[in-house]
Amino acid sequence: MPEKPAAELTRILESARRLGVELDEEEALQWLTAMAAGAGGGDVVVDTRAGVFGHRVAMLDFSPEELAYFRRVGQLVEFLDEPGVVETALALSGSAAQSKIQSYPGDCDFFERVNIRAATRPECSAILSRLIRDKALQTEKGATHQLIEVKFGSFPADVVRAGNMLKAGSPIAWSPADIRANRIEVQSPDGAPVIITWEQAAYDPGWTKLDWVVADPLRGQLANASNMLDVTWESPDGAIMPLDGYLDPYFQEVYLEAGSIPIFSKLAKHVSADALDDYVSQLEKEVNKYLNKDLNYGKAAKRMYNIFRLTGRYEEAAFIRELFDEPATVLYQVWSLIRTIDDALVPGSGIPLQALHRQAEVLIAEVRDALEGTQETEIVHRLERLRDTLGDQAGRLVWTSQAEAARAEVINLVNNFFRAKLTGHPAIRVYIDHLQHT
Repeated sequence: MPEKPAAELTRILESARRLGVELDEEEALQWLTAMAAGAGGGDVVVDTRAGVFGHRVAMLDFSPEELAYFRRVGQLVEFLDEPGVVETALALSGSAAQSKIQSYPGDCDFFERVNIRAATRPECSAILSRLIRDKALQTEKGATHQLIEVKFGSFPADVVRAGNMLKAGSPIAWSPADIRANRIEVQSPDGAPVIITWEQAAYDPGWTKLDWVVADPLRGQLANASNMLDVTWESPDGAIMPLDGYLDPYFQEVYLEAGSIPIFSKLAKHVSADALDDYVSQLEKEVNKYLNKDLNYGKAAKRMYNIFRLTGRYEEAAFIRELFDEPATVLYQVWSLIRTIDDALVPGSGIPLQALHRQAEVLIAEVRDALEGTQETEIVHRLERLRDTLGDQAGRLVWTSQAEAARAEVINLVNNFFRAKLTGHPAIRVYIDHLQHT
């Protein structure tokens, strides 16, 4: 038993006992030992049996148990190769890539590298524009999915949309109707009408992401599924240029097909030498936001875990790792799925009401298993009222009006759970105090 992991495990066990956190001692020691053994490495690991690969740190938290499900959803969200023009590599990210430790994941997040070979950058942008528009319209709706929106392009100046001020450079959100129309209508700050076309958005695609609700018929489960694209242009001389100016690192992705290794390897060579520092810095900005502005200790915990495991703070990471398996964290999934049902209630959605009703029943059962006493009674009662509104179209409007209140009540419990556990660990409390008072 390596001395350092053993000493860290002792401290983790003490914190877990004091805070009432159940901990698998043997599994925690294996994880600490693996992290210590690979410290400083930036290697990529291939699971030849499952046919997946990723950074060694990410692979330690991935379980192939749900791989068939993720690959089914991946068939909906993925962009396909076009020989000689488009090369792609689809990966899981977020909690979906941490299926070994997150018993109650939130959304079904994907990340895809899309490398486009073109003579010029405008030609590359035109190809991307076609790919995204075709994908959006082909997957707009069906009995098992509903497209919610596409982020594509950036506002060239400050605009007002639906009463909200949006700064220049903000991503443009397109509904399916907007995409079909090939344009959106907004106003300038002084009220003058402004029209932005799909073709104009393609000149500066910026942060590109597609969002769906999916209803998996085999599991009887709803989920929000997203695909965030990292698009690169490969010029005729072989130079690689990210269209948004930044090539994303690969510290949190698990790639779903070993056949993607060649394109991944080609692009990975161009990732900045400062990528890890930049990635951690971005995560810390998000943690700061969730601890101070948009209060959400669950989201903060997920990002702190990634920060700690990538910066050698393995004791803190291993402690947070155990929190994700606590029964109370099912409420984080409940919070996410209330929003998922809300998203599925868009007018004209092809997802049947039976699927939404079934998912509401699952939420009620999960709350009953996770809670007891007054908290269980209040949240179950609220969820039952929400479930009963799903009988007809008029009920959908009632659901939408009440869903936010239910989510607020659930996220309050999630916040209380994670806040108590995180601040109960001395080193993590110091880290949180620093972010909240600087």
